[in-house]
Order: sequence, then C-alpha cells, then structure tokens
Amino acid sequence: MNTTELQKTKQRYNIVGNSDGLNRALDVALQVAPTDLSVLIIGESGVGKEIIPRVIHDNSPRRREKYFAINCGSIPEGTIDSELFGHEKGSFTGAIGESEGYFGIANKGTIFLDEVGELPIATQARLLRVLETGEYIRVGGQEIRKTDVRIVAATNVNMRKAISEGKFREDLFYRLNTIPIQMPPLRDRGEDILLLFRLFAMQMAEKYHLPKITLTEEARQILLQYKWPGNVRQLKNITEQMSILSEKREIDAETLLHFIPRDQDSTQLAPIQSGGTHSYESEREILYKILYELRGNVSDLRRDLTNVRKQLEESRQLNGASGFQPAPQTVSNLPATANKQPITPTRTIEPVEDAEAEEISEPETLNLNDIGKQLVEKALERNNGNRKKAALELGISDRTLYRRIRQYGLDKD
Repeated sequence: MNTTELQKTKQRYNIVGNSDGLNRALDVALQVAPTDLSVLIIGESGVGKEIIPRVIHDNSPRRREKYFAINCGSIPEGTIDSELFGHEKGSFTGAIGESEGYFGIANKGTIFLDEVGELPIATQARLLRVLETGEYIRVGGQEIRKTDVRIVAATNVNMRKAISEGKFREDLFYRLNTIPIQMPPLRDRGEDILLLFRLFAMQMAEKYHLPKITLTEEARQILLQYKWPGNVRQLKNITEQMSILSEKREIDAETLLHFIPRDQDSTQLAPIQSGGTHSYESEREILYKILYELRGNVSDLRRDLTNVRKQLEESRQLNGASGFQPAPQTVSNLPATANKQPITPTRTIEPVEDAEAEEISEPETLNLNDIGKQLVEKALERNNGNRKKAALELGISDRTLYRRIRQYGLDKD
C-alpha cells in the first residue's frame, strides 16, 4: 500500500478518514485502475461507494474519455433498456427519433452502474452480452453494434441472496465481480466518525456564517458507539440539524440524544419530543393496518362463500337428475376457509332445496379505501418513496402495492 499515493488521492477527492477498511478500498481502486477489468463495489447505502468509480476512471487510460454514473434503481423498468442501449425511431410510443444510449455515447469511456442489483432480468442478459463480447442491439433494431466501455458497478444488495431467489443472474454476478471492492460501514471506521463530524460542522459554519459546533467528550463517545445505519449520509444530516437547531455550540450528551436514539441498537433517528404532549400517531397506524388486513380477510371470506354457493348449486342440479341419490354431507366435509376455527359438530345436513350462500359485501361505512390509502401513503413516506421497502413493511407483494397506488391515485403525485 503506497501511503503517499493514498494521501494524494484523499486530498484530490476530499476523502476524510484513515481507517484500514477505507485505505484498503482506495488501494485496490488505484491498483485496478490501469486495467480494463470489471469492478463490483459492495457496501451499505450511504457509505460513499460513488467515489470509487471516479477514482478508477481518473487514474485509468480512459481518463480523457467520457464518464457516466447511472442509478439503475431510478430508471423505470420499461425504459431502462432504451436508456442504456438506445432505440430506433418508432420502436415504441414516444420514440420520435433515434437514441444512442449510454453504451453508444460512452464508447472508449467508463460507465458506473449504481444499484446494479435493481436491474430487470431481461436487461441483465443484455448487459452480460456487452461484458462478454462488447456487442449490443438497440431497442427495436436489428443491427449489432460494438462498444468499448469499462464497467464499474455498485450494489447494497446481498447478491448471493438475490441469485438464490432468481432476481439476479449468477453468470452476470461473476462477470461483474472480477475485482470486488468492499466499502466499510461508518460504524467500523472508528475515529473517522469524529473527523467527518468536524468536516461537516466546518462546512455548515462557513456556508451559513454560524459558530462551529463542537462535541464534549461524552458526546464523542456516543457518536463512536452508535451504529449509524445511514452511514456517512446520516452523520452529515445529523450534523447539519444540530448546526441549525441547537442553541448550544458545544454539543453535550443530552443535546446529542435529541438527534440520535438513546437505544444504541436502534436504527432510527429519535423524534424530537414536544413538551408533555402524547402523540397517538403510532396507535392510529396500528389501527389502520389492522383494518387494512381485515379488508383482505373479508375478500377471502367472500371468495370462499362463493365457492360454497357454486357447490350447493351443482348439488341441487344433480339432485334433480333421474336415478341420482346425493350422498349425505357433513359439516366437516365443507371447504374450510383459511385461518378459521374447525367446526366440531358432525351431524348430517340434508340437502336443502332453496339453500343459498349469501354474498357478504364490504361495509362502505368503514371507508376502507381512505384507510388503505393513508396506510400506503405512510409506508411510502417512511421509506422515502421506495416501493419495494414499503411493500415489505405492509406485508404485500410489489405488484399488489403498485395496484393500490394506481387505485388510490398516488401515482399522480
């Protein structure tokens, strides 16, 4: 590890820190930069993965060529192929002209694919072909095109798990993972936390002409012990909050605990409490979720009763046929609805000529649409608009959440 070269790199890119994990990541980036090997940067959200591909490109023979950073998770699935590989005129609605795509424009340069784990499977197959042969075809085209692009990718997804679940191609993973670079989480960087705090505090003081905030010894220990689930981005946000909101310029432990959780195992920011008032927000959200799940149970019950009604209709029709004697049915033989208690009586039920299962309609007075809308809005807000995380929190599939968003008109916001 060339210490002098590392220090020059840190100064050039304003990288603060001297932890072993950070130094190792930068050292690998500098060593692999002169080659054309693919690099996969692995690390949690907010650790600063985006600086590594910049270091690689600027220290490579391609440094005078174009560099593109693309967030794969922010491009809609229906247009990502066109964005990456281009399209022909008229290939889809809105394609009023031809498009080169990033792989065409960045020829001889470098493309950084951030959140590569979010790529659709079909796009992964196209990307694999580019990595292996340098060839691609525009959307709606037939001509095979060539490109010479260095690819650096990054992900915060557990790729092994994504492969086992069929969400990511194993062959593409190994092709991208030629040179892996692990970016350490902030909680493992030790004294770097305090160095970063000083940097952010100084930046805020200079930008808004405020006295710079400092930390007491006890407050420093709290910063070092906290897990930092949001990593460097979270530390920056908290420092900015304290710089603006705190009347004290020397931040003690009591002041600091208004901005980070008292529970060191927590992964959420502590809310700032207003004096002496109780909030029923959490209780309201629990009630919304119960009613939301109840709506699903009512739908399941209605479907089960519809099936029972069809069976009774078929039995009644067969009972009217000549020479047919229906076998007696017991209650235990009827279809059981999910999550219902078993019915214990076993007395024989004689066929009833006019028996019908009444369809249960959802009570409109509960206004469940409004409740479901509020619950979906809350989940999206808590997860910063990330639909996958919101669906996971609600306990529903991605497809169901998208349908709910369209149903409630939330996609127009």
